Amino acid sequence: MSTDLSRKLRIDAQENRDRILTAARELFAERGLDVGMREVARRAEVGPATLYRRFPTRQALIDEAFAVQLRTCRQIVEDGAADADPWNGFVAILQRLTVLNAENRGFIDAFMAVERQNAVIAAHRRSLLSEITRIARRAQTQGRLRQDFVIDDFVLVLLAGRAVATADAADRVALAQRFATLTIDAFRASPQQPCPRAALGPRGAGTVR
Repeated sequence: MSTDLSRKLRIDAQENRDRILTAARELFAERGLDVGMREVARRAEVGPATLYRRFPTRQALIDEAFAVQLRTCRQIVEDGAADADPWNGFVAILQRLTVLNAENRGFIDAFMAVERQNAVIAAHRRSLLSEITRIARRAQTQGRLRQDFVIDDFVLVLLAGRAVATADAADRVALAQRFATLTIDAFRASPQQPCPRAALGPRGAGTVR
């Protein structure tokens, strides 16, 4: 095989991979994870065989499609942890994650879907929720975050915020910011009444205390 032909095949393979990932990200953002592999192939304008050569399983495609969002999540949490004021760091994390969540319908599904046996995303979830828990404890010690807050409350906000992603694209960021502002006020350490205790967190949340 000539060098030029080999190079062309590599370029074609990379272009196919890029088209597949672009299509998957668009479909997951628009419709959530309930998208079939053949739909991804059609959107990418490649054959199913090409899709499966690049991504042998649906989970492999999901992992790669959300790799950028996972890195963004990690950076958001690290930025919050670095804030000298724990409450400000906690607030910034909640605000930014709520907006990120609203921009992509599929991301929170992938992030929370433990039943899919997603080891890559599950490891990120455990790590990020553990770090958010540490920041929350510091904010509680500071006296700014309500004392009955638990990490499942944060997870519930992420799950509830997913509904914002179904709004018109032009309205999502503003709606997410409004939702985050209302939630932050609910988390302040001056509640009018205590929260009732829940026996279990949201399905798939995993409790970090």
